[in-house]
Amino acid sequence: MLTTVLLTITSFLGVLILLVFVHEFGHFIAAKLAKIKVEEFGIGFPPRLLSFRRGETTYSLNAIPLGGFTKMAGEEDAAIPDGLASKSIPVRILVLTAGSLMNIVLPIVLISASLMIPHNMAIEEVYIQEVAPNSPAKAAGIEPGDRLISINNRPVNNRGDVVYLIQLHLGSEVRMLIQKSNGSQQEVYVVPRWKPPEGEGATGILLAAKNTTTKQEAYPFWKAIPGSFVHCWEILILFKNEIVGWIIRGTSPQLTGPIGIAGLTGQVAKAGLSPLLEFTALISINLAIINLFPFPGLDGGRLIFVFLEWVRRGKKISPKKEGLIHLIGLAVLLALIVIVSYYDITNIINNNSIP
Repeated sequence: MLTTVLLTITSFLGVLILLVFVHEFGHFIAAKLAKIKVEEFGIGFPPRLLSFRRGETTYSLNAIPLGGFTKMAGEEDAAIPDGLASKSIPVRILVLTAGSLMNIVLPIVLISASLMIPHNMAIEEVYIQEVAPNSPAKAAGIEPGDRLISINNRPVNNRGDVVYLIQLHLGSEVRMLIQKSNGSQQEVYVVPRWKPPEGEGATGILLAAKNTTTKQEAYPFWKAIPGSFVHCWEILILFKNEIVGWIIRGTSPQLTGPIGIAGLTGQVAKAGLSPLLEFTALISINLAIINLFPFPGLDGGRLIFVFLEWVRRGKKISPKKEGLIHLIGLAVLLALIVIVSYYDITNIINNNSIP
């Protein structure tokens, strides 16, 4: 039990510090290149644990490990020399998006490393156990007992591959190669549904597996690096599909706070370094997208004020008003984190589990 808790805490803090550092370093290096005065580069939120000063910048490690900050001079006030607001609109857009850009670059490195590290992969023969009536699979002629060989020319190694490839192509036609019970192979075309009936999946099939084994694999770098680009792109597609699915199905997103993410991190860490790197890449992309949401206090919220200035032909919002709006936005975000964390703790207690 103690080992599990320690693994959860150390892995979560390691992942969080890496993601925060990379994000804030993006803002930091972009500000320095733009000759913007950076007053403080902080990991975590105050109170401070330790700090040192070099040149014009204070570097700090803080007690609340839920984020970080790059405090630039004149973030809202253009009258401050060498401040963010005094720079041109393109420069400010670059500085404000640099953190998210770094959180997009990081997953390419992490997934490349995860592919090169020896890792276990389940190998199994995937069969169709049930086919729902009036489903896309039924219309395509798929029957119980059929074996799935490939989807869109990508081999099916396990049931996870099937779920992944179907979710990747929601609303689009996919080509499935199946093997019938008599040994013959047949190509069928299926369009996974955005809004399947309750209890059914996107295609209406229930999967089963036979002859399950595990093999260890590791890719050479000349395959791992291109593979990481493809995988990162597909993660973005999955995020897009998830958002579209919320709209079409009329469902709300399932929110997870820091405690819930810590629990997931601990579970993934048990599986090994390669899965942990891939999980970190997923969270990094998530962080990049969320930070660009047009909500006050986030990078996307600050970008809105830059775009408003451009639309108003250089007329800025009052620095005091902008600062107040961002302060309120941060307060709302912190309150949301507290509320979601409460439900995370409740779920842990109800499930009698420790992250």
